[in-house]
Amino acid sequence: MCGITGWVSFETDLTQQREVLDAMTGTMACRGPDDSGTWIAPHAALGHRRLAIIDLPGGRQPMSVTTPAGEVAMVYSGEAYNFTELRRELEGKGHTFRTDSDTEVVLHGYLEWGESVADHLNGMYAFAIWDARDEKLVMIRDRMGIKPFYYYPTRDGVLFGSEPKAILANPAAKRIVDADGLRELFSFTKQPGWSLWHGMSEVEPGTIVRVDRHGVHTRTYWKLEAREHTDDQETTVARVRELMTDIVHRQLVADVPRCVLLSGGLDSSAITGLAAARLREEGEQLRTFSVDFVGQEENFKPDEMRDTPDSPFIRDVAKLVDSAHQDVVLDPAALTDPAVRRAVLTARDIPAGMGDMDTSLYLLFKAIRAESTVALSGESADEVFGGYRWFHDETARNADTFPWLAFNTGALERGGLLRAEVRSTLDLEGYIADQYRTALARVEHRDGVSAEERRMREVCHLHLTRMVRALLDRKDRASMAVGLEVRVPFCDHRLVEYVYNTPWSLKTFDGREKSLLRHATKHVLPQSVVDRVKSPYPSTQDPGYAAALQQQAKEVLATPGDPVFELASREWVTDAVGQDPVTMTSLTRHGLDRLLDLHHWFDIYRPELRV
Repeated sequence: MCGITGWVSFETDLTQQREVLDAMTGTMACRGPDDSGTWIAPHAALGHRRLAIIDLPGGRQPMSVTTPAGEVAMVYSGEAYNFTELRRELEGKGHTFRTDSDTEVVLHGYLEWGESVADHLNGMYAFAIWDARDEKLVMIRDRMGIKPFYYYPTRDGVLFGSEPKAILANPAAKRIVDADGLRELFSFTKQPGWSLWHGMSEVEPGTIVRVDRHGVHTRTYWKLEAREHTDDQETTVARVRELMTDIVHRQLVADVPRCVLLSGGLDSSAITGLAAARLREEGEQLRTFSVDFVGQEENFKPDEMRDTPDSPFIRDVAKLVDSAHQDVVLDPAALTDPAVRRAVLTARDIPAGMGDMDTSLYLLFKAIRAESTVALSGESADEVFGGYRWFHDETARNADTFPWLAFNTGALERGGLLRAEVRSTLDLEGYIADQYRTALARVEHRDGVSAEERRMREVCHLHLTRMVRALLDRKDRASMAVGLEVRVPFCDHRLVEYVYNTPWSLKTFDGREKSLLRHATKHVLPQSVVDRVKSPYPSTQDPGYAAALQQQAKEVLATPGDPVFELASREWVTDAVGQDPVTMTSLTRHGLDRLLDLHHWFDIYRPELRV
C-alpha cells in the first residue's frame, strides 16, 4: 500500500525537474511512511512513497525492467491478492523474479500480457507504467475503485497521483474550482470521473487510461453485467460462504500485524468471525478495534437510522471469537479539535462536511496504527447485499432519484448553507436529476424479469457504481493519512459479480436485509448479531458536539473577509449558532460541519473559485 505520482511531458526534459517531482512525491508521505523513491527519464518521471506490507526489504519502488526495446518502469499502490498464483504462472512462461513482492509480479504481468494484465488481477490497486518501448504511460485502476487515482492532462502530457494534492504540487496544475466541481460536492451522487478540481479527473474504476503523443485514451476492462443466476437458495448460500471464506483468507496475507474493524453489525462481525477462525488455525489471536463515544451506550436514544448502540454486540462478537479487543472512545473535544479537522481535510482534499463520522474514523485509524499496519473492514457489504434501509423502503427505492437521497429527505436541502445566488447558479436539483438519468442509462437488463427485479437491479447498480465509490474513497483517505492499510473483502469482484446477479427474492429470502450474508456466515456469529437490524456507522449524540461547532462557527463569523462567505450565507450561519444545541437538527449540524470544513479548506488549498 503506497502513494504514487508522476509526470509525463513529451516536450520537456524532465530530468531537469527533479525538484518538482520530489515535491509531488512528498505530498504522499503519509500514504507511504516507510520509504521514498523516484525514477526519471527525459519524458517521464515517477514518484513513490511506500507502506511496506509484503516483502519488506524487496518491494522498493519505482520498479523497472530493462528490455531490448527500452525500459519499462512502474509505480504501484495496492495489493494483488492472487500474486502467488500469478507468479507461478509467469515463472512457467519463463519469467524470473528478484523479490517476493506482488509489485514485481504485476510488472512482469504487464510484460507478458500488456494492458490485459488487469484481467488477471484480484485485488485493490492503482498503478502507472511508463513503457519506453512505445513511449506511453498506462494507468490502471481496480474494478471497484478501492484505491484512488487521479490524472490531469496537460498541453504535452499528463500529471497523475493517488490523491489530488500530489498533482496540485506541480505548477502546471491550476487550483481552480468551478460550478461543476461544487455541484457534485453538495449533491452526493458520485459522478464517475469527478474531481473537485477543474481539469482533473479520476481514473474510473475498472478502467485503463493510456497517454501517448497522440493524447489520452480510455478503455473499460470491467463493468457490472446482467447475467442469469441459475443456483437455488441452498447452493447460493453455500457459494457466498465459499467465496467469503476464500476472500478473507487471501486478504489476511501480510508480513505485518493485522486486525479487523469491528462495529458489532453483521458485516464487520462476519469478517471478524472468518478471520478469527483462520488465525486460530495458525495459532494466532485476532486483534479487533471499535470506535465509541463517551456516554454513548448509557445515554443512547434510538433514531431513524439507529435502533441500538453498538457496544453490546461488539462485546458478544469479541467474546465468541476470543479476540484481543480494544475500544477507542472519543469525546466532543477530540471530535471537534480544529487540528484533527484540518488533518482530515488534508487527507480527503475536499470539504465533505461529514463531521464526527470523518474525524472519529481518522482518530480510530490513528489509534489502530499504533498496534497494526493492516485492517480488514466490512465496508461495502450494504451495497453488495442490499443492506441499507432504503433498499427496503418502497417509497425510497421507487422514487425517481437516487434512493439514498429519497430516504434522507433533508439531503436535497444541504445546499441551504449556500448563498442564494450560489444555489441558483448550481441548480442542485437539476444536476441530481441529470446524474440520475445518466446513471440509469448504464444499467444492463435481462429480458423476461419482473418489474420489481428490474428496479432492484437498478437500485443495486446505483449503489455499486455510485455510492460505494464515495465511501471507499473516504475510508482509503482516512486510513492512509496515518499509514494504515484497510482491506475491503466485500469488494472482491468475484463476490460482487455473483451477488449482483442474484435475484432480489434470493437476497431477501428470509424477509430480512442481507439474507445471503447472514445465512452464509451465521456459523461464525453470535445469535445477537444474526438477529440485529442494520445500523450505520456510529455518530455521536452528545449535544456538546453541536455546541462546540457553534462556538467555532461564531469565530468564523467574526473573521473579517473570510473567503468561506463567497459560498456560505452569513444569515444561515447566524441563525444556526443561535439555536439550542440540544434540539439542533442533524441537517443544521451537517451545515455547521460543512461551514467549518470550507473555512479550513480555503486556508489549506487557496483555491480559485469560478462560480
